[in-house]
This record gives sequence, C-alpha cells and structure tokens, in this order.
Amino acid sequence: MTDIHGFMKYPRRPAPRRPVQERLGDWDEVYAGQPLLPLVSEQAARCMDCGIPFCHHACPLGNLIPEWNVYAAHGDWRAAAERLHATNNFPEFTGRLCPAPCEEGCVLAINAEPVTIKNVEQAIADQIWEQGFAEPQPPERLSEKSVAVVGSGPAGLAAAQQLTRSGHTVVVYERADRVGGLLRYGIPAFKMDKGQLDRRIGQMRAEGTTFRTGMDVGGGLDAAELTTRHDAVVLAVGATEQRDLPVPGRELAGIHQAMEYLTLANRTSEGDYATSPLTAAGRHVVIVGGGDTGSDCLGTVLRQGAASVLQLDINPEPERVRRETEPWPVYPRVYRISHAHEEARDRAGIDPRVFSAATLRFDGSASGRVRALHLTEVEPAARRPRPGTERVIPAELVLIALGFSGPERNAGLVGQLGLALDARGNYARDADFAATGAGAAASGDRSGSRGGVPSDGPAGGPDGVFVAGDAGRGQSLVVWAIAEGRSAAAAVDRYLTGSTALPAPIAADDRALTV
Repeated sequence: MTDIHGFMKYPRRPAPRRPVQERLGDWDEVYAGQPLLPLVSEQAARCMDCGIPFCHHACPLGNLIPEWNVYAAHGDWRAAAERLHATNNFPEFTGRLCPAPCEEGCVLAINAEPVTIKNVEQAIADQIWEQGFAEPQPPERLSEKSVAVVGSGPAGLAAAQQLTRSGHTVVVYERADRVGGLLRYGIPAFKMDKGQLDRRIGQMRAEGTTFRTGMDVGGGLDAAELTTRHDAVVLAVGATEQRDLPVPGRELAGIHQAMEYLTLANRTSEGDYATSPLTAAGRHVVIVGGGDTGSDCLGTVLRQGAASVLQLDINPEPERVRRETEPWPVYPRVYRISHAHEEARDRAGIDPRVFSAATLRFDGSASGRVRALHLTEVEPAARRPRPGTERVIPAELVLIALGFSGPERNAGLVGQLGLALDARGNYARDADFAATGAGAAASGDRSGSRGGVPSDGPAGGPDGVFVAGDAGRGQSLVVWAIAEGRSAAAAVDRYLTGSTALPAPIAADDRALTV
C-alpha cells in the first residue's frame, strides 16, 4: 500500500503547466517537458487505499485507481501500466482530456483536496510508451467472424481494439481522410499531441485492425451493404449535429461553427495548410458557449494572435465551493479555470468569460461581414433577458460552441438501416447496445437482436447492428466513449459467439454518472 500518512504529510500539488508566454508561442502540449515522475509518485502516495474507493464509482471505466496509485507511489511503472490497461485501452487520451470526475469522488475530497488522479494517470500512460509497455496484442486465433466499426473516435477505436484482440476480423470505416474522429480534428494539439493518437493506431494495425479512410458510410457507401459484408456492425459515428444560434444576423460572413474552425486549425497543424483558411489573427473574436469546445476555441484563438477575445456563457458564474445540493461524491458545478482561461487572463488581466450572457443579434458591415454582437444579461433561472442590460461588443469572428444534439440528422444511416431515434435524437438501442428499428420504437418493443438470435427485421432492429458512444448516449466525455466502446464490444462478441470474456463497464442505458 502507499504511505498510510501520505495524505497528511503531502499537500495536493498538481503537475505544473508550461509558462503561459512559452506555450502561447507554439502548439505543443501544455504539460510538454514538465518533470512529472517524482511529483506524481509523491502525489500517488496521498491515496488512502480506501475500503470503499468511491473513485471507482465516479469513473465510467471503473479504473483501478487505488491499485495503480500504489504502484506509481513506489515507481513500479510496469505494474501500474498493467492495472491501468486492464480497464482503459487509451489512458494517454483520458489522462489528457478527461475532466477527472474520479477526483471529485476521491474520499479525500470530503474535507480536503483530492489525489491528483488525472496527473498520475497521464504519467503512467507516458511511461507505458517510454518504457515499451504497449506491445501489440494480436489474437492467438481468429474466429472467422468479421465486424465493421463505423467511426474512428474513442468509442469506435475501443470497440475495434477489443474485438480484434478477441479474434474477430475488424474493419474500421472512417469518412475523413485520417483516423481519429474528433480526437484528430476536434481536439487541439496543445491538449493532446496527435502523436499520441498515431502510435495507438500503429499498435492497432499491428494487432490486425484494418482502417479504411474516406469511406462515407450512409453516403457514398450504402450502410446496408456493410451488413452483408460483415457479421456485425458497430455504429460509433458520434454526436456531430451541431447546435446553432438562430438570431438576426446569423447569415453574416465571419460567423462559424466551432468544429469548422477547430478542424481547419488542426488540419493546419497536420500540414494541410501553411496557415489556417479561417484564422483569428488580428480580429476581435467572440466565442458563444461556455463548455469545453469553447475553451478549445479560446486556446486556439490566442495562439493565432487574436486582437481580443470574449467567451459568452448563458449560465451564471459558478460558486467557488460545492453547493449543498451537490454533496460529495457528486461532480459539482464549481468555478474552474482551464489552461486556455489561464492564458487569456494572463494576456488581458481578466477572465475572458462573460457569465449570464445571451446573444440577441449580430450587426454587419456594408460588405456583409459581422462587425458587432448585441448581448444581454439573463435571469439565472428563466434565462430571460434582463431589461436595460443590452450592450454591443466588437466581433469580427464569431465561433458558435453550443454543443451537439446527437448524430447528424441527414445521415443516410437511419434510412438505410431502418434505425429509430430516441426522444433525445440519438440512435435508439436496447440494454445490450443492439440498434432498435423504427417499428420497434413505435410499438414500444425494444428487444432488438441479442445473443446471436436474429431479429424479425427492421421492426425489431437491424440484425447484428450495434450502437456505441455519443451516437447512442448523446454528447459526453471521452471516458464515457471508451467505456461504451468496451461494453459494446462485449455485446458484439456475445452476439457472435454466444458468450464473452470481454469486460463490460457499463450498460447502454446507464446515465447515472454523466458529468
């Protein structure tokens, strides 16, 4: 176990970020080159090895956090890597991108500062690669069953790796020109270097997974055709239907969806462009939306050299401490500073966020380009405009970062496979991740196809088609996507073989821990 007095001897010390001015001058990771190991081992020693580790409950993957904390505290990185990989295919992704609900569930968080679990996880993940603990794991024998995975985001990649290692022949279909989904084109390089993604893809290729890019399933490639080519199909296409901002002036030039902007910035980092075709350089920028995507836009805008930037959040400014209505171990809505907010505050001297703010309309120039945004304060509960609070701010580039409402509505997948949509606009599925057909949704029958038993056709759900990740649960976290991919893989393996030894961290309808 760790030092039994560690939580009393050592204060919480998160891993240091690079100096703001240094990181604003490049696209390298915020923590790149920072010494983690001695600090992380000390911080891991703060783990109390609780009799009931609530960090397990707070983590959708069920990560064995106390176990790998012990190994990290003693510098046994191989053992730590084994315990981390036991529940998580891609800890280098979660260690960089997950908001760490596990830390809010740490028993220390009842009346003190929690263990820096996210930093420990990232350090172990880095050691996995630096010390060669990520050897490919090809299957000993093949099952003679083939599976198509549509989408190469974290859910699709996790499902593909689990199924390949189980002996099935797996083909991942990705409509973009590179593998990775939003990990590739949505997440900026300063949050996760794309080399982290590339070497995992390399490991998966070595294990036998095949990747086919430029394959628009539901568009140029009929989705129904995949069901004849393969014994099972996993739909992991994400929730990429972007919410818009229907206010006067929305049609003006210079107003863009966040993903359009971030994709071009990431393609520039990949070398597709010398400079981004959509740049914030020298412009007054307004980001509409207070979530993680807005924060990603903020960090990108700053690195491109914007003249100024504001981020509008319709929600009121959170409290600095937990509210009584959000007791431990609930993930609380408290005031948080991302590295992008830190960068903006360091540059301008103020927090770039404007809370309790809503957009009323846009003004444009004679040439039809946006030049100003009218905003108003809103009542916290009803979100109604507060009279007398309207003001105008300069806006030469507006980025809409209001999240996503489910899988794309115009995708051919729904019609070609006879899929149903649930009440939230996601692909309907049963508790075993099997897709539910339109007829079943209308009649209330959600049995679908399970355990290798064919369905009755589209009314009961397309036979052998499964739904994983944001496409089924809605916009969520990378850790949920990986957990969904692993669980869906177990369901597919059971469907193909009648049983499975693959772990299934969650059920398809498990939403209890959503952050």
